[in-house]
Amino acid sequence: SIYDCRRSDMMSRLVDNASPFLFPCTIEYSLLCSGVLYVIWKNINKSQSGQTGNCGDSDISTFVARKARHHYSVDCAHATRGLFMGILVLVLTIISLILFFVLISNENTKSVAILEANIIELSVYSVAIITVVIGMVQMRELEFVEHGDIELDNILLLIAQTGTYIYTSFTIIGGNFSLDSHSILPFFTAVITLIQTTLQTLFILNASRRCCYTYDQLNRKPGREMVTFLLICNLAMWAISTFETSRADAHPTLLNYYGVWAWTIISHVSMPLAIFYRFHVTVCLCEIWKRSYKLK
Repeated sequence: SIYDCRRSDMMSRLVDNASPFLFPCTIEYSLLCSGVLYVIWKNINKSQSGQTGNCGDSDISTFVARKARHHYSVDCAHATRGLFMGILVLVLTIISLILFFVLISNENTKSVAILEANIIELSVYSVAIITVVIGMVQMRELEFVEHGDIELDNILLLIAQTGTYIYTSFTIIGGNFSLDSHSILPFFTAVITLIQTTLQTLFILNASRRCCYTYDQLNRKPGREMVTFLLICNLAMWAISTFETSRADAHPTLLNYYGVWAWTIISHVSMPLAIFYRFHVTVCLCEIWKRSYKLK
């Protein structure tokens, strides 16, 4: 019937419009499952240390220990300024996304939309670089713990990092060999992105093993403002990567240089990992925000 035809046409348009945003989720889900299954496989034959014989109060002590282990207290001190500045960046990013979708839908303003997207990306990544450097300096005084149960987070972080390297490398190569007035800004955006993700990964790998060891550090919480800001800032960068950077029509210079099929393959291989990188970084920063500012 006519109603069925219209309904199927509506659903097909819905699937076509949503598939670029849903496709990375399948890869991210597979990556998470692979990491979790690796950790399960690695620990499947390990015996639990510290077990004793059948004591009368062993069940009670085990219950109390498990309950204390899973009891978390949240202290939001020394995080207010980073929180509000991060929210400001997130709001500005949302406004830029709205402007991007409004402008790119019109052929006459498509170049303005691409320019606006590159400017907001360049601005957010530059601010994030400064924040990471300040956070590195401030958190150096915390004690470094060599051993910690963060192997899965590190594995996922490094795997996702390869996606950002692949994407930015091909963007830099394409922009370098087709430098003109339209491609100079995407070229510098890719360079800044490469620097920001590298510094941020090093910062997370180092900060995730640091903790307070004096009451003075526990009161001052050095670097927590920077961690809070980076956490929300990466949410904004995740939105940019998901809704702006992943669009093929947002990179006309790279499409002309590599061709439609080559750039489609490059973006479909690297972009889901780059999107997952932003999502996983927020998780790692949240763990740093909770764990690093407690006495060990």
